[in-house]
Amino acid sequence: MAEAYDVLVIGGGIVGAACAHELGRAGLRVGIVEQRGIGTGATSAGMGHLVALDDSAAQLALSRYSLKLWGELADELPEDCEYRRCGTLWVAADEDELRLAREKRGRYASAGVAAAVLDERQVSEAEPNLRRGLAGGLLVPGDAAVHPASAARFLVKRSGAEVIAKGAKEVRDGEARLSDGSVVTAGAVVNAAGTAAAGLTPELSIRSRKGHIATAEPGAGFASHQVVELGYVKSTHAEEGDSVVFNVRQNRNGELLIGSSRQYGREGEIEDAQVEPGMIERLFARAAEYMPALAEARPLRRWAGFRAGTPDGLPLIGRCPGYKNVFAAAGHEGLGATTSLGTGRLIADWILGRASEIERAPYEPARLSVPVSPDTIGGA
Repeated sequence: MAEAYDVLVIGGGIVGAACAHELGRAGLRVGIVEQRGIGTGATSAGMGHLVALDDSAAQLALSRYSLKLWGELADELPEDCEYRRCGTLWVAADEDELRLAREKRGRYASAGVAAAVLDERQVSEAEPNLRRGLAGGLLVPGDAAVHPASAARFLVKRSGAEVIAKGAKEVRDGEARLSDGSVVTAGAVVNAAGTAAAGLTPELSIRSRKGHIATAEPGAGFASHQVVELGYVKSTHAEEGDSVVFNVRQNRNGELLIGSSRQYGREGEIEDAQVEPGMIERLFARAAEYMPALAEARPLRRWAGFRAGTPDGLPLIGRCPGYKNVFAAAGHEGLGATTSLGTGRLIADWILGRASEIERAPYEPARLSVPVSPDTIGGA
């Protein structure tokens, strides 16, 4: 017999967990459909960098809003969530990138985000293991980090949601058909299935992007901040091909996370999460260009995962086109951990009919709706 929920969330990653958290806090009965376990998939493969990004005004608004919500939650997060305000040091290799740093500071200042441009000496003092001769950088002290899988599990536990350990095959208004053929009913359904979201609601414009991360053991106190090259900004706009940028952070246990890479799969290509040794070599080589001592650091682990991206770089948050009570919370690319709490709050606002603290229109799925045959649209 089908079991009814107020809201059924499809996907138990950090975004789905945040949606369940907000809806559960509002007193709704929530079910989460997640076959592989809470905090798996892209969530378990991410770095957990909580960062204010400014590719667009809408991106900055959502990331800034979410960082505020992370800050409000920080004192309640258990130790295994490893939340800390490490700040982000954006590193400028030359004068052109230092100009980008100044432009970023201006955008941050307009949005009320504290940031400071550093010269070569100040960058070296902030991170002594960086190579000499860098032009400078930008320090954003309010950025933070979290262990995303642990945070997802905490949010789900705190939500009181019931976890349904099955996959979802089809979503319609008021129900979802699961992998065993059973049907679960709900007043509303939230599609937070990441790269699988477009398979459940084909109107969503989502594309997978593969990423690699590795860890090394460079010794205690090697890095104090999340350290990222300003070339990361250009990398995120590359629509085709492979890219690797310098992006590191040292965890509490001393391991250094080393990222990051981006690869778009070819059309029709099956997602293969197998680690590609060539990409790992490129990650370490790029990291050693900025932190030469990493050339001698002992490699530890390496893994790959898939991010769900959209054509305009903004997530899909809100009512799905063609449905009355199916909502999307997907397409966050590399900002899933950062924007999860903001996404959860916006989804709860949608479902509960509340006003939102930030403008919702830039994230509504209808802006990128993919035309499909009426026969493929679930619900009426």
